[in-house]
Amino acid sequence: MAHSHLYRHDGHGGHACSPEGKPMKSYDIKDLLVREDIMAKAKEVAELLSSSEEADLYRKAEKRVNEHQEIQQLIAQIKKKQKEIVAFETTFKNADMVKKIEAEIDELQNKLDDYPIVTQFRQTQADLNYTLQLVFNIIRDTLSENIALDDTAPAAAGSSCSD
Repeated sequence: MAHSHLYRHDGHGGHACSPEGKPMKSYDIKDLLVREDIMAKAKEVAELLSSSEEADLYRKAEKRVNEHQEIQQLIAQIKKKQKEIVAFETTFKNADMVKKIEAEIDELQNKLDDYPIVTQFRQTQADLNYTLQLVFNIIRDTLSENIALDDTAPAAAGSSCSD
C-alpha cells in the first residue's frame, strides 16, 4: 500500500524528530513504496525529455565526437595522463612529475577545445543539464508550495524527542 505522507527513516528503527521537535513515524526503507501513478508520470517526463530538441542535439553532437578519430585519440591521451598523475601522486610521491604531466594535459585539453564539435558537444550537454535542473526545480518548488506538514500527529508511546 502506498503512503500518502512523507516519513524520515532514521536508520535505527526508532523515531526521528521533526524540525519542530515532534516525533515522526519511521519506516524501514523497504516499506516505503512509490506509487505507481507517480512512477508512470516520472517515466512520462523522462520520455518527453529524451525526445526533446535538447536531447536530440546532444545525441547528434555526442555521435560526431565519438566518431572523430583525432578527438578520440586526444581523449585517450588525456585519460592516460590522468592515470599517470595518480601514480606519481600516490606511488612515486613525485610532485615535479605531477606538475609536468598536468601541463601536458592542459596542452592536450587546449587541442581538444580547438575542435568546434567539442565546443558544440559541451554546449548541448550544458543545455540538456539545464533543462533537467529546471524540471527538478519546478518539482521541488511545487512540492514546497503544496506540502503542509502535519503538526497534529500524536507522539508514540514511550518516545520523546528530548531524549
